[in-house]
Amino acid sequence: MTTIISTEAISTRKFWIEEIKKSSGNFVEDSARLEKELETSIKGNRIVSLTNHLRLCGNIPESYGHDTSEEKLYSKYTDIILSLSYKSLGLNSLVLKERSDAADVEVFAKNYSFIADAKAFRLSRTAKNQKDFKVQAMDGWKRGKPYAMVICPIYQLPNSSSQIYQQATTRNVCIFTYSHLSLLLAYSKVEGKNKAQKLLEKIFQTIPALNPSKFATDYWLAINKTILSYSKKMESLWNTEKKAAIESIIISKEEALTFLTQEREKIMRMTHQEALNELIKVRKIESKIRTIQAISDNGLFSIQ
Repeated sequence: MTTIISTEAISTRKFWIEEIKKSSGNFVEDSARLEKELETSIKGNRIVSLTNHLRLCGNIPESYGHDTSEEKLYSKYTDIILSLSYKSLGLNSLVLKERSDAADVEVFAKNYSFIADAKAFRLSRTAKNQKDFKVQAMDGWKRGKPYAMVICPIYQLPNSSSQIYQQATTRNVCIFTYSHLSLLLAYSKVEGKNKAQKLLEKIFQTIPALNPSKFATDYWLAINKTILSYSKKMESLWNTEKKAAIESIIISKEEALTFLTQEREKIMRMTHQEALNELIKVRKIESKIRTIQAISDNGLFSIQ
């Protein structure tokens, strides 16, 4: 059986996971470097390169520690991929520098504009709540723009019912997936950027026309029908992306399980003292001690 996601795509994924680990400690500089490197890397075959990223970028690598510089930079990586994808559709797009109270990406078409945010989760992450998807927050961050889009890994979205779908329809925020965006890129290659842009606008217009509902089937039936009915050429592209989505789950699970298995083996081979030292490191005890020791009287009470 022919696979959709190539070994080259998997190798590219591994390369960027390691590249993102090369943090200097300066988030702004690292983000700028990463954006420049990604832009350079996709030149020549933009659609294929971006599709490779989109199909596999939805899961945060298990090799990244929680709240680490590489985890933060990975979040920026997904925003950059999002922005570059919109640019490949012929839209103007920029990744914003702000880190709070604002969307991460702004996009401008000829007749409309929108904000966008890329979401990524660890496969080991347990139940996600509605706040993880930032639907309500995105509505507040529109700042005059008519539309907003939250891009998520397809296999991490609720498939039965969730408040996020009701929030999306009442607040006019489009919940989309990396798989659907990859499909738009493929479509733009077949029938051109202008038609892809018009389809994107039509998708946005579908959201407020829906009756508010928390059921996933109500939401995705409307989105998927809008896409599939747009062009006769869409069905074959759709089937390809559907297969790719299934493959991406297998690849992502293999990546995560391989790392965790290796970690378990490393722990089992440790001496007693090495295990204790690792536990202290994981708990960040030394770091917490240094932080506590650095606290001193700030002199505010002496201001008279």
